Amino acid sequence: MDNSLIIALDFANGSEVRHFLKPFSGRQLFVKVGMELYYREGPSIIHLLKESGHRIFLDLKLHDIPNTVKSAMKGLARLDCDLVNVHAAGGKEMMQAALEGLEAGTDAGRKRPACIAVTQLTSTSEEQMNNEQLIPVSLKESVLHYASLTKEAGLDGVVCSAWEAASIREKLGPAFYTVTPGIRMKSDSVGDQKRVATPEFARNAGVTSIVVGRSITRAADPLKSYQQWLESWKGVQL
Repeated sequence: MDNSLIIALDFANGSEVRHFLKPFSGRQLFVKVGMELYYREGPSIIHLLKESGHRIFLDLKLHDIPNTVKSAMKGLARLDCDLVNVHAAGGKEMMQAALEGLEAGTDAGRKRPACIAVTQLTSTSEEQMNNEQLIPVSLKESVLHYASLTKEAGLDGVVCSAWEAASIREKLGPAFYTVTPGIRMKSDSVGDQKRVATPEFARNAGVTSIVVGRSITRAADPLKSYQQWLESWKGVQL
């Protein structure tokens, strides 16, 4: 998963996904399927993407009592995605249950999906966290705490902003995944994100993978935009 560029398929339905993917025929992508698309299309969208040879991050951010998350992950494991996630705020026991479910649902001889935990959403500011979540520490401290708890639970990494990635890497090691949304080119609109960064900043911070959506999916030429993003992210001309 190192150095991956994950495309967020933030589309309303499978038809829009198929239209977007046409220019990428024959190329393996790493794509993210979130709540909107999965709740509309269900497992069929995962099957479509797997049949086309793509790697999949199923971004459902599970957060419930441990037994419910365990059962849900057991079912999701059968979809053969590459990456799934939970909310670290669900606690250590819930995260451990998520892993148990994934392992139970993965067929013998196959590798279980990697599992990461959301720390603080990149749309969350420190002021919101302090006033609405009533967490009295700095946002960075909260993210590092959740990341440490996630590693203790045995998960593979976290979702965080690029601004916390270097500290997480220093504290928890380079093998612990940091997957970062909120990545923008300097010319891009920030949208609903609060903690944004450029691909160059993310690369220099040691981020494992970046998640990019509208800058590619809504571009006039998505294939060209994807190529430009790859070059910016990897720091070389491809």
